[in-house]
Amino acid sequence: MAKRLRSGYTTGACAAAAAKAATLALLTGEVAARVEIPFPDQSRVGFELCRCLGAGSDEVLASVVKDAGDDPDVTNGAEIVAKVRKIADAGAGDDAVLLDGTKRISLAAGVGVGMVTKPGLAVAVGEPAINPVPRQMILAAVNEALAEAQVSGGVKITISVPAGEVLAEKTLNHRLGIVGGLSILGSTGIVRPVSAEAWTATISASMNVARETGLTEIVLSTGRTSERGAQEHLDLPEEAYAMMGDFLEFSLLEAAGHGFTQIHLSAMWAKVMKGAMKIPQTHVRHGALEAGEAVQFMQVLGVEPEVIAELAGVNTAREIYERLTALGRADIVAAVCGAAKQYAEETSGLPVRLYLVDGHGKVVTRV
Repeated sequence: MAKRLRSGYTTGACAAAAAKAATLALLTGEVAARVEIPFPDQSRVGFELCRCLGAGSDEVLASVVKDAGDDPDVTNGAEIVAKVRKIADAGAGDDAVLLDGTKRISLAAGVGVGMVTKPGLAVAVGEPAINPVPRQMILAAVNEALAEAQVSGGVKITISVPAGEVLAEKTLNHRLGIVGGLSILGSTGIVRPVSAEAWTATISASMNVARETGLTEIVLSTGRTSERGAQEHLDLPEEAYAMMGDFLEFSLLEAAGHGFTQIHLSAMWAKVMKGAMKIPQTHVRHGALEAGEAVQFMQVLGVEPEVIAELAGVNTAREIYERLTALGRADIVAAVCGAAKQYAEETSGLPVRLYLVDGHGKVVTRV
């Protein structure tokens, strides 16, 4: 029996828990080993503290180590820190970016939390990259602490991620215009194992940024290698590139919904084959590409029986490509690319230019 994958918690949820713990320690002088916070679905979740320093003083620091469960998240294991100090209120003159109704809470970004520099994201240009739901979670958690401590006045919360600037280099933040660190993310507080949510949110955000910068063409690639191949053939700014991973159909529909007038689609052979066969989600976990089915598909394309016989017994999509190349049948490769292009155009309703990229990042066929 397959192991059930374990869920985890978002950076936003961890920041909210750290903020509540720090606020309680600041106002009551007591350090809790564990704090409980409300989630957007009205549930409550407890978090263990990593550290809490300065309880009872004018400024307290508390942190939670992010546990992303079994999701391959670059922020898994990162320390999410909240530093809290007392203020009279969060009114004019303070560097607050988020206020509650009574102006008692100010929220700011510290080391390792990025700043937004391009339009089109959920947060305005010039503000810390702390998304709306995490902001709401932090506010709700800190409000609970203020109510529990029964004190007047307000608090300033500064969220930081000590390793954030280094970790951000492993993300697409720079392309989205988030500089200096990570985004504090999460729409539910929960990280689902191998979740599509982060991918699709990034795809949509990339397209938002591209449109806000005035672009009408979008480049969809399945990974860095295929993206690099397209970049060698296109004179488009960085914002035009949206790495779609395996979310082919989703990305095509998003491109149409965002009002682009041209799609450039760049992928390696196995992904192109899946596109030609009208498989909307190209990750192997959504159905491995059976080599036999791929050969049958080529029969539908009208490939000659003698070539089909040459492909008998192949085990992988790569082997199909290698045999076709050895036979000098670039025309069949082009026909498969043409079928993938047709699927992309039918799905999106937009003109599509397709680029087949090899393992070295070179475009070998364009249709």
